[in-house]
Amino acid sequence: MPTAAATPTAAVTTTTSAAHITILAILTATTAYCFYKSRSLRRLKHSSNPNLTTTPQKGKIIFISETNTSKTLAQRLHNKLITNNLSFDLIDATNYEPEDLHKETLVLYVVSTWQDGNPPANGVFLSNWLNESAEDFRVGSSLLKDCKFAVFGVGSRVYGDKFNEVGKRFSREMRALGAVEILPFFEGDVDEGELDKVFSVWSEDVIRVLKSGEFSGNPSDLLEGNNSVYDYDDDDYEDDDEDDEVQSDIVDLEDIAGKAPSKKDMGVISSNGKKNGVKEMVTPVIRASLTKQGYKIIGSHSGVKICRWTKSQLRGRGGCYKHSFYGIESHRCMEATPSLACANKCVFCWRHHTNPVGKSWQWKMDDPLMIVNSALEQHKKMIKQMKGVPGVTSERLAEGLSPRHCALSLVGEPIMYPEINTLVDELHQRRISTFLVTNAQFPEKIASLKPITQLYVSVDAGTKDSMKAIDRPLFGDFWERFVDSLKALKDKQQRTVYRLTLVKGWNAEDVDAYSSLFAIGNPDFVEIKGVTYCGTSATSKLTMENVPWHADVKAFSEALAEKSNGEYEVACEHAHSCCILLAKVDKFKINGLLHTWIDYEKFHDLVASGKSFGSNEYMAVTPSWAVYGANEGGFDPDQARYKKERNHKTSR
Repeated sequence: MPTAAATPTAAVTTTTSAAHITILAILTATTAYCFYKSRSLRRLKHSSNPNLTTTPQKGKIIFISETNTSKTLAQRLHNKLITNNLSFDLIDATNYEPEDLHKETLVLYVVSTWQDGNPPANGVFLSNWLNESAEDFRVGSSLLKDCKFAVFGVGSRVYGDKFNEVGKRFSREMRALGAVEILPFFEGDVDEGELDKVFSVWSEDVIRVLKSGEFSGNPSDLLEGNNSVYDYDDDDYEDDDEDDEVQSDIVDLEDIAGKAPSKKDMGVISSNGKKNGVKEMVTPVIRASLTKQGYKIIGSHSGVKICRWTKSQLRGRGGCYKHSFYGIESHRCMEATPSLACANKCVFCWRHHTNPVGKSWQWKMDDPLMIVNSALEQHKKMIKQMKGVPGVTSERLAEGLSPRHCALSLVGEPIMYPEINTLVDELHQRRISTFLVTNAQFPEKIASLKPITQLYVSVDAGTKDSMKAIDRPLFGDFWERFVDSLKALKDKQQRTVYRLTLVKGWNAEDVDAYSSLFAIGNPDFVEIKGVTYCGTSATSKLTMENVPWHADVKAFSEALAEKSNGEYEVACEHAHSCCILLAKVDKFKINGLLHTWIDYEKFHDLVASGKSFGSNEYMAVTPSWAVYGANEGGFDPDQARYKKERNHKTSR
């Protein structure tokens, strides 16, 4: 009986095992089919795009870009390759099907890293595909064995270990899939003023490799049988913790081809100025760039520059909007900053991001007295150069040599300087008034700031999303910092201003959003100015199409005043500067007369008294020619307005 009972049990066991094997086979086949199907569906999804090529033949330049920096660089490379008789297609990553990579013979990537080490929106799909494929054992390490490639990364070192993270990943993952890297990973920093130069070096290296006799200039023959032209480890792509703090002194651009030298190899001086353990803000590259733009660099982190309006009023040809709105004599105004660094990388920055950036003070600090004395000395030297220029009288020249006002804006974020209060005291003791502009990312600094003649906060957008796109802030909590800065502004007793810079296509339609911010900071004034076009570079993509006309600025200002329900009115204009001023009616309109001008002597007396005082105690009547709607359009009739004629003669 036992023997007879065992027989059906064995049969059941055998049948069950066979069933398990069958089910396992079905599941395996299903998994493989789903994997294939999902990729096929992705492919089908993208194949409807007419720009895609199903049988790639030319080399490809693929760019991943958020603000068009990488796109512009890729276009430049494309043009350079064409002039060298090298045939390539220029492709936006959005329009590329990653499944075609195994067909490629040569791919050049120009890749930006966006916030938190992530790719811009147009590169997410490609980035994810590379990552998934590189980590999927079913794909294998020879998928891209016939593909040669090179990667140029675009990023900012202020993001620490996330600097050029996307480009580094592309390099690693392409190699993991068997692709051959023809040049080491190149990386450019948008904030150190060397991006264009480094990219040019990389472009020339690419052309040199492609046209070298070894490869006969034929991408399909490139580096056959070799894994790379260079021998390097994956460690070369990892950020050394110490590298965030220092790089080499005046780095040979050829050396930047790989990674920047580490601190261990460099000694005590670096290109970002670290000397004996303390960084200097102005690197040799930054110094050269700013000097070329006309800045006089003071010490290790400050600067001064003469304004074109200073020259204009010296010649009796009119002052800037500050003269029309507030009574500042432009030829007696000094533009300076104690900090060339900033915490934003605004799309409309007319310095093209040649200044350093940072979220906190991390540099050597110069003495405030030295900064003030040196700024005045350099400013006077520049004023003296106007001697003998047509229209400059000896009287106005003498006045120019004795500045009575300091605009603390220029470039960078002056409020970052730890001794800003002491520096302001030094200016006020010389009876030099102060206008200070902050980008609203340091609310605690605003709260602790001593009385300023007029304190500005840049309000570049009315919503969180638009501010993120326009200001490109370094802080993750930038919006909270911005709101807290407006709240801190509300508590200041001296004159306060919202400064709005209108950029067509970016923020020139956000009337309601801007209006909603009035109650938070309750500013005395609102300045609305059209953006100034100062050329296009790899880090600035604005064109003349983004510049509003004065009529556009006027229409926006009138709409904004109307939204305030009588709290603000359009007070002044300066047509030449494309600038409008809104004033708080209950404080600055008395007996029907606007009082936007400033009694500067009264202000200095109030500061010297050491007592608390408010903005209504040092205001003055606005002259009729500066009031909005006046025939003069904000131009001082005591000045002689010159206009260039076609024959280049001047007429009055």
